[in-house]
Amino acid sequence: MNRIFSNLVKYATFAGAGAGFLGISMVVMRIQAGESRQIAPPPVAPPQKPYASTVAATGILEALSENVAIGVPVAGLVTEVPVKVNQSVKAGALLFKIDDRDLQAQKVRQDASVEVARARVGVQKATLAKAQDQLDRVKSVPDSRALSVDEIRARENEVAIAKAQLLASEAELTAALAEVKQTQVMIDRLHVQAPRDGVVLQVNIRAGEFATNVKDSPVMVLGDLEKLQVRADVDEQNASRIREGQKATAFIKGDTKTAIQLDFLRVEPFVIPKVSLTGSSTERVDTRVLQVIYSMKRPESVPVYVGQQVDVYIDAASSEALSVEAAKGAAAR
Repeated sequence: MNRIFSNLVKYATFAGAGAGFLGISMVVMRIQAGESRQIAPPPVAPPQKPYASTVAATGILEALSENVAIGVPVAGLVTEVPVKVNQSVKAGALLFKIDDRDLQAQKVRQDASVEVARARVGVQKATLAKAQDQLDRVKSVPDSRALSVDEIRARENEVAIAKAQLLASEAELTAALAEVKQTQVMIDRLHVQAPRDGVVLQVNIRAGEFATNVKDSPVMVLGDLEKLQVRADVDEQNASRIREGQKATAFIKGDTKTAIQLDFLRVEPFVIPKVSLTGSSTERVDTRVLQVIYSMKRPESVPVYVGQQVDVYIDAASSEALSVEAAKGAAAR
């Protein structure tokens, strides 16, 4: 009996080992089949590299003078937004108003205080004129024995007091005017104006909404659309290949046939963390980038918009030639 049971255990062990080996073989075959599967081509073929040696970058279109993100001076209720998207505005034009009724009420009271102070100055001027006239009359008496020295001194003191009171009233008037001016400045601060000429690119606030001053969330964006620029993010691994004046070509995302020639403007000498442009989970955002700025003319064949993404190809042949020359010079020394 024991021998039969022992044989059954042995056969079951062999059968389990065989099943395990078969299962592992099937998993390995499936993995190999997945690896050998042909990757489907992208829906839009990437553009052909325009240069023999290229530094590729991802860029974004901006207004040439850079976009101006308008913020909120203080949190409050928006009462008026007189501009619309795509509207041209001049420097100083009203963009939006924050509720200023409490300051307007304060200014009404301060205006009344100014009138009171101004009237008090008038009274003090009249008082001084009266005292001065009485003093002049006293001093004009031909017979000096008709008036006592104390009476003349009292008249002079009245004139001095009237002058001091007039100065005090004028100071009060100045202070009242300063309060009105201060309130007017605070009111003007709530009437947000365009800092320069441009086009309203984006409006994120409407009358009746409560505006808050949140970082990286402007209520309005201004830009000059006459000329555009491309802000290209070059991976810091390729930063040493960037030189001033290098040529570059851009392709709008999704359009690999329209090549846009770029003119070098500047390299911003500050490497910053990369910001995700595509929103794709596969895009690396743990890198740092060097930003290179190029200007461009609007292509006539395709429309372009501020904020649009572009693929940028920078001609790196010149930088590599310089590196070779530098290496030769170092070797010669």
